[in-house]
Amino acid sequence: MPPRPSREPLRDALGTLCADGKASAEYLWQVPDDEAVREKLLGILSRITAESAKQGRKEMGRICAELIPAAKASPSPQQVELLVDGFDRLNKLWLAAKSGMM
Repeated sequence: MPPRPSREPLRDALGTLCADGKASAEYLWQVPDDEAVREKLLGILSRITAESAKQGRKEMGRICAELIPAAKASPSPQQVELLVDGFDRLNKLWLAAKSGMM
């Protein structure tokens, strides 16, 4: 029997930003003081805020506002964990909306 296709919806711009942000945040576990990745995360958060506002997704903007201080803070395991968890929440919200659960 052939494998079942993935049930994850095709990623739009917002979904791609959420996935890229999560991957970048997870990278910080290995290199927490990578300033270029932290700057990239700030840009991703800004773009998620703008894109989610266009779609009327206020909860995503609130999460991004919570994550900006963590992205700007001095590197620590706690800050990285906040970022990873936050992007995980953003990704789950995006998936829920795309699957029709929201």
